[in-house]
Amino acid sequence: MLEIGKRLEPLWDDYLVDEEASDAEIRCHQPVNHGVVMTFDKPWEGDGCNYNNLVIEPDGLMRMYYLGWEMISADKKKHTHDIVVCYAESRDGIHWERPNLGLCEFEGSKDNNILLDKSFDGGFDNFFVFRDPKPGVPADELYKALYARPAHDGLEHALCCALSADGLHWRHGWVVTTEGMFDTLNTACYDVSADIYRVYLRGFHHENEELGLNEKIRDIRFCESKDFRSFTSPKLLDFRGKDDYPLYTNVITPYYRAPHIFTGFPSRYVERSAWSDAFEQIPGAEARRMRCDIHPRYGLAVTDCVFMSSRDGITWDRADEAFIRPGPENGLNWIYGDGYPVLGQFEVPGVMPGEEPRLAILMSSIGHWSMKPAGMGLYTIRRDGFISRHAGYRERTVTTKPFLLRADEIYLNLSTSARGYVTVEVLDRNGFPITGLSSEEYFGDSTDRRIHFSGDLSRLNGNVVRLRLRMRDADVYAIRFA
Repeated sequence: MLEIGKRLEPLWDDYLVDEEASDAEIRCHQPVNHGVVMTFDKPWEGDGCNYNNLVIEPDGLMRMYYLGWEMISADKKKHTHDIVVCYAESRDGIHWERPNLGLCEFEGSKDNNILLDKSFDGGFDNFFVFRDPKPGVPADELYKALYARPAHDGLEHALCCALSADGLHWRHGWVVTTEGMFDTLNTACYDVSADIYRVYLRGFHHENEELGLNEKIRDIRFCESKDFRSFTSPKLLDFRGKDDYPLYTNVITPYYRAPHIFTGFPSRYVERSAWSDAFEQIPGAEARRMRCDIHPRYGLAVTDCVFMSSRDGITWDRADEAFIRPGPENGLNWIYGDGYPVLGQFEVPGVMPGEEPRLAILMSSIGHWSMKPAGMGLYTIRRDGFISRHAGYRERTVTTKPFLLRADEIYLNLSTSARGYVTVEVLDRNGFPITGLSSEEYFGDSTDRRIHFSGDLSRLNGNVVRLRLRMRDADVYAIRFA
């Protein structure tokens, strides 16, 4: 028996759904691309700008942290300057400003938005920031960061933390772990439900230890801590026996509308074994060949990203259809570096007046590896809209597992055609309809449609019940108990 309480339950997994009593299709949805909202064209930025992550303050201010660097310059030098950590701000996620921080010098001037440079612990391969929501956290540790420290001055390669009171001025923390590769956006969050910190990092694995580094499988691992000081040894995420293929850049965070659920958008690495006619015909072949001259995988690898979710941060449900594909060929995509979402979800107004807000995700990798300034794109999708339970023209059903009803009202996130519909029946724990507790047909497109029953739902408060949804030409994304 499930304890749902009064909360939103997305239908992305089988937690609430009785799969044996349901025949609606599980459908993965893709977001809409709205184009570039920021171009990284400053001298300290370049085509290597990536691993962006957002911190959204209680007052709505969006603070973005990202790397600035040149991946490969026109004269085929891999890096033209050391990696720096940059900072930008926005109130809407669309219009971004680079404040002059005056903290680090670049080419003789501190008139820039560089937050940290190589003088901080020998440099970076990534830098991730989160605002710690744990009650009682010391003020000077409100902002925490993870970064990959290179081996230097007798120190070994490690994933380390940094601490800050304001998110701008940082001091060294301590080593989180030395077990891993760390060359990606490693992330951390505080799990409110379990009262524990979770860190997600990059590793490699393969049964054959003699394989070369790039023959091994890129993976995502986790470690845990009660105090963000001592951490468990990293372990692989559990994908319930699904195909084992290369994943990294995990972008894991608690879902903002249902913090008891984690979402992730890992990048999927695909390296072709040899040059082919497909590469020849995709725009940008000349730049791709140049990258192959430096290292074959720089030209033969392509990436995208997938969606995954978890209830405990350890076992994950992963949709293997791409969440964001590289998209229509334009000379700047279908490269190693597509599909790097920015960590952090927010809402933007609907396209038409009167529309509900849409969930927005930024994509940091427009033009990555292109020898041109990289860009950051904006994508939107309906709230809770990553996965739905779908019915075509033939009626299908979704039946929940038994749960303890603690709500007076039920709302659906639904979308139907004009001819389509969704109805809701309340069943007893054994699956038999309860007289007087069924709904009429609902149609429309809303993320929060209140369902009216023929009888009084509140009379069943404290009882174990099920719900059965009958659907036709419709999608249901989530159920909210209120």
